[in-house]
Amino acid sequence: MSLKEYRAKRNFSVSPEPQGAATPKARRVRELFFCVQKHLASHLHYDFRLEHDGVLLSWAVPKGPALDPTVKRLAMKVEDHPIEYGDFEGVIPEGYGMGIVMLWDQGTWEPLVDDVNAALKKGDLKLQLHGVKLKGSWALIRTGGDGRSWLLIKHRDEWAGPLDIATFAPLSVKSGGDLTDIVASESPSLWQSNRAGTAGSAGLLKIVEKAVALKAERDAQTARPDAPAADPAARRHSSAAKTRKPAPSPAPKAPSTTAASTKRSRPRTRAASGRAARSPGAKNPPR
Repeated sequence: MSLKEYRAKRNFSVSPEPQGAATPKARRVRELFFCVQKHLASHLHYDFRLEHDGVLLSWAVPKGPALDPTVKRLAMKVEDHPIEYGDFEGVIPEGYGMGIVMLWDQGTWEPLVDDVNAALKKGDLKLQLHGVKLKGSWALIRTGGDGRSWLLIKHRDEWAGPLDIATFAPLSVKSGGDLTDIVASESPSLWQSNRAGTAGSAGLLKIVEKAVALKAERDAQTARPDAPAADPAARRHSSAAKTRKPAPSPAPKAPSTTAASTKRSRPRTRAASGRAARSPGAKNPPR
């Protein structure tokens, strides 16, 4: 694993991103780190990163991870990143990756395969995540012949479900803020690093405007009376209530023995008496 491509794409005199060690070395730790960074650049996407052999293996997921096992999310393999990048949150003022980076999720991961390198070569990596937002069993499956196109898929387990986690939990696990909050905290150094009227500052201004628009859209969605319930348990309960079958009607009670006896003990009718009178025994009564 190497950071050569990562370092070649960046100008660290203007970028706040970490450079990483010249020769990455695997850490001697029991638990491997993972993170997901929400990156608003020319387009909003989510960078999914797994610690392996001293670097962060990285995939760009345009629509973000999905908890629904039937939803397969495109994940484009990108250059490895330094371990130090896993805690990065801030503004990239110009150059490659210009935009706003949020630490959307982080935690630890463990491979569900014996050999990670062999799984990566085969294009079928199964893993377990222990994050703040993402948990349970997942898979990364390579699909394209170029080696860059993968799919990020959630396995069916107790952490799977129809909840849109990107919409339900949009904020940073590091600062608790939104993209606009990150811009506000970085604004002094941000504008000092760009001369007024440069292409970089104009491009970043557009990105900031996108961040403001995204926040306004999220606030409007939250304010809607028919907005989905924030509590996943409440959503599952509501869904179950809609599909729950009505209780069967109680079976009719059988007539009681007393009622039946009452019917049989009614006095005989005239017609019945007449039939008895017309019987042979009635015509010739014994003398």
